[in-house]
Amino acid sequence: MLTLNDITKSFMQGFSRHFILRNINLTIDQGAFVSIMGPSGAGKSTLLHILGMLDEPSTGEYLFNGELVHKLNEKKRTELHREHIGFVFQAYHLIDDLTVYENLETPLLYKKVKGGERKGMVADMLDRFNMVAKKDLFPSQLSGGQQQLVAIARALIIKPQLILADEPTGNLHSNQAKEIMDTLKALNEEGVTIVQVTHNEQLAGYGDRIIELVDGKVEADYRPETVG
Repeated sequence: MLTLNDITKSFMQGFSRHFILRNINLTIDQGAFVSIMGPSGAGKSTLLHILGMLDEPSTGEYLFNGELVHKLNEKKRTELHREHIGFVFQAYHLIDDLTVYENLETPLLYKKVKGGERKGMVADMLDRFNMVAKKDLFPSQLSGGQQQLVAIARALIIKPQLILADEPTGNLHSNQAKEIMDTLKALNEEGVTIVQVTHNEQLAGYGDRIIELVDGKVEADYRPETVG
């Protein structure tokens, strides 16, 4: 599904070149649950943003479902992004002045889904995540865990092939974190490919594969059972 060939990300700093990612070679299959770990500054979020087409590599090739992303025009990249990729961020990124219902509806408006169909899809998500009673509340009226569930529901409503999660439990206490990770695991078991960035080894273990980045390079790539 996702293939990275010699991906490098760098920028000039004064007279020297600073590397964020160096020669990343990865293949992620449809239906995988991959956890990306590493210290701050290792390049984890940059890698996730390249996978999500929010950023471009300096050199190398990225193939999404066999298509070379850098060869696609901006319209086609945006289309792929909107049709197939859902994002979940540490900071939730909900729209503060929209209700839960309206936040869930927003991606469907971008996709120009018709009114009746939109209504049904939002109702399904509200029901699935037990949020029917909260549909008219604003993000500020929800707990952190509830906001993150809304963010996951919003990512899922477009029926993505891939969910990219950047520290999805970073602002949550342990019980809320477990609920979020259990939700992501259940989605993965339904066939959704998930790539998450996390600092937490226990949460990384929800995945079926762990990739460790150090100084922008893949230092290790293993199954969680091999930990310890």
